[in-house]
Amino acid sequence: MRVLVSGEAMLGIALVELGLVIIPGPNMIYLVSRSVAQGRRAGLISLAGVGVGFLVYLLAASAGLATLFALVPEIYLTLKLAGAAYLLWLAWNAFRPGGSSVFATQELEPDRPRKLFGMGLLTCLLNPKIAILYISLLPQFLDPSRGHLGAQSLILGLVQLAVGVAVNAIFIITAGSIAIFLARRPTWMRIHRYLTGTALAVFAIRLATDRARPLATH
Repeated sequence: MRVLVSGEAMLGIALVELGLVIIPGPNMIYLVSRSVAQGRRAGLISLAGVGVGFLVYLLAASAGLATLFALVPEIYLTLKLAGAAYLLWLAWNAFRPGGSSVFATQELEPDRPRKLFGMGLLTCLLNPKIAILYISLLPQFLDPSRGHLGAQSLILGLVQLAVGVAVNAIFIITAGSIAIFLARRPTWMRIHRYLTGTALAVFAIRLATDRARPLATH
């Protein structure tokens, strides 16, 4: 029996997700800020909400969401350009005078577990980077010759979800130590901001200029 998804495709989507997850976006900013302000447990509860958000997007994509964008490319193009603009805005926030690192300590009011989970879920669902991943990037790893594209999308999405949750968990667990380290070293904090801003800007430009079209999953 032929395997639906090749090892190369799984490695490829894992590397793409690794590159995306280490670029600070709404998910990381919320998770790290909550972990620094309220502790690891609060960060991990919030991460559970983010994970469910990933799953919602994945199930929607596997159910054929990408088909809509393949049939109506104008919607796909609009989302892609909006996502690129959003990433450029994040880059500007990192570069601008007075900008702060994602690991900069800040005061946050303690939240109950239910609110922590709900905010993590909402942050993920409103994150255009996740929509871009599932709608724009994920279909590029599908191989029509291997069979059902919806099943391939689900498998690759689960690989992405596992990598995303695992890496975010590492950030949550180490957030306090990293925040203290950077707070005591302003130069390192600035370097971190500039590297973050550069990575965001490069990804935004590549996304905006990419001519790839989404594949239908059915």
